[in-house]
Amino acid sequence: MRAVAYVVMLWCLACAAGGAAAAQEMKPKQVDIQYVEPKDAALRPVFEQIRKARALEKIQTLLAPLRLPRRLLIKTEGCDGVSNAWYEEDAITVCYEYLDDIWKNVPAEQSAEIAPVDALLGPLVDVFLHEVGHAVFDYWKTPLLGREEDAADQFSTFIMLQLGKDEARRLILGNAYQYKGDVRSPVVVQSMRKFSDVHGTPSQRYYNVLCLAYGADPVLFGDFVASGKLPKDRAEGCEFEYQQVANAFERLVVPNLDPELRQELHKTWLPPVDTQPARRSDRAGWRRLLRRN
Repeated sequence: MRAVAYVVMLWCLACAAGGAAAAQEMKPKQVDIQYVEPKDAALRPVFEQIRKARALEKIQTLLAPLRLPRRLLIKTEGCDGVSNAWYEEDAITVCYEYLDDIWKNVPAEQSAEIAPVDALLGPLVDVFLHEVGHAVFDYWKTPLLGREEDAADQFSTFIMLQLGKDEARRLILGNAYQYKGDVRSPVVVQSMRKFSDVHGTPSQRYYNVLCLAYGADPVLFGDFVASGKLPKDRAEGCEFEYQQVANAFERLVVPNLDPELRQELHKTWLPPVDTQPARRSDRAGWRRLLRRN
């Protein structure tokens, strides 16, 4: 009888383990999207513009290769005046207030530094990929050595760098541009409390983006050093910094990507660089743009 009971117990444990494994089956195309209509009429132009551009659909396509154990919702909604974005309980929320701040900070004219459309797209793609980084670290129980916010920044920047050269450069320039407000002056004054934040300072994040890009392709991004945007002493170690991130991505992310969808990923979905975004007349402060979880 004891032997029979032991066999039954093992069978029950095996069934339980099989059920848990089934519940955790990793599948691609697990991302849902939702545009939530804002209650504040002042945010309706943001809602209409991002829906018209099918921004969430494009992010959804970009994320299709991710194999996840359960569905992830990405939504945009009004946040009662709060300019922020976050991941929590299988949902990523990006506030229309945050997207509005990005929109307001788009330059009116194209310059040698940045095209208006890229100043819009770079931060927009970055905020979604950054929060997706938080989500997949949770879904995959990814071990992290260092601050999660830094890892989410690296996740976002690394994915941008995997696109075609032209699109990668445009997104990197736009991504870095969102932090540029803090590096226009050679001296930046900040309160000590700012250094307690889980995020790096805007200046640190700016140089981290440039360094990873230069480390990935010193030819494509060689002007970062030639122009003095990226200091030479930092640039010397950027290839190593990029290889660290690439190695972590290969070990921790690639095993959770669908290989066929990864190969089929459409790499030319940005609008032409001379596209002129619709204008928002009021311009927001840079620091409010940088507050996010």
